[in-house]
Amino acid sequence: MGFTMGLNLVLLLAMVATNILSLYHLSSTTFLQSPKPPSHQAVPDHLLHQLQTIRATINHLTRHHPATNAATTTTTSIPTTTIPQDLLLYSHLSPIASSCHNHPDLLHRYMNYTPFSLCPHDTDLQETLILHAFKSELDLPVPQLLQLAKSANSVIRLGIDVGGATGSFAARMKLYNITIVTTTMNLGAPYSEAAAFRGLVPLHVPLQQRLPVFDGVLDLVRCGHAVNRWIPVTMMEFLFYDVDRVLRGGGYLWLDRFFSKGSDLEQVYGPLIGKLGYKKVKWATANKTNSKNGEVYLTALLQKPVSK
Repeated sequence: MGFTMGLNLVLLLAMVATNILSLYHLSSTTFLQSPKPPSHQAVPDHLLHQLQTIRATINHLTRHHPATNAATTTTTSIPTTTIPQDLLLYSHLSPIASSCHNHPDLLHRYMNYTPFSLCPHDTDLQETLILHAFKSELDLPVPQLLQLAKSANSVIRLGIDVGGATGSFAARMKLYNITIVTTTMNLGAPYSEAAAFRGLVPLHVPLQQRLPVFDGVLDLVRCGHAVNRWIPVTMMEFLFYDVDRVLRGGGYLWLDRFFSKGSDLEQVYGPLIGKLGYKKVKWATANKTNSKNGEVYLTALLQKPVSK
């Protein structure tokens, strides 16, 4: 019995001594070993390309927009607003404002508001910035539409937006004291409820039904994305002639980004629209981006003759 206890004690001491020696060896190895220099990770090529682009842009801005010298004086006494250099730089680098870098003065006026407060409601400035920045032939801003009508000694007071979804165009025209009712269908979403919630008038009228308006009382009929090539030609012809019925003499038919194949526009839809005999105030086409079948967009503003 005494021999067994003595053997166990010897084994326990040997185990403790072994652990102590192992711990000492590990600590001494870690202390004596010299630290390795950190390994450098390779920078991806696309990041290097972006850095080179940013540096080239900064150099370009530095050459074309040098900092104003304090000794430079102006001959006029009218104070001028200095456009921040960081805004100029951001307008070139950021995709949000990249379309506006040619007009930094307008961009500065538009972004000159108190942070975390409501954006100022400046409709004329917004329209001017969009009109100058994007310069798309398909665009027809509301002020330009009203100016075209005014130059033709016409007036727009009442209209219909065919397939106007939630009534955004009607809400836009409401700011100009122009009444627009919207024909909409709840196809996949509650468009009628959304338009009514905005204080607008939604008409539950399908395209194959006559517009519930008396003859010759409307100043404007706008056909948006709902009127496109997927409508049968017979139904579209019915729609156009019903539009002709409700428009007054001198009223306008606005086809906003009508979408079709280029060949169909020339052979089918162009002649169909031409049957109305309206004056082409605006007729602009543009190819669809990355189109494989030759699709195009058409924006047309047509005026009904006064004699009709």
